[in-house]
Amino acid sequence: MKVEIITPEQQLALEEVSLVQLPGADGLFEILNDHAPLISALGKGKAKVVVAGETRNYNISGGVVEVLKNHVKVMTEVCSE
Repeated sequence: MKVEIITPEQQLALEEVSLVQLPGADGLFEILNDHAPLISALGKGKAKVVVAGETRNYNISGGVVEVLKNHVKVMTEVCSE
């Protein structure tokens, strides 16, 4: 599936991944291939993506995620902590 992480300033990621883990408003949740369509609010925390066995973490300060047809679009702001 493809993940796209967008901030008001730049596009942080646009790549094929096997897993996305996000801090939801009510706790962590994971998105895998063929996930059902979803729109959800995000909380502050780490967004984790797994690309070819390599884990990448992004510190985010909330936002929104949309999942549709194996495309995960994360609209957020990056925080320094």
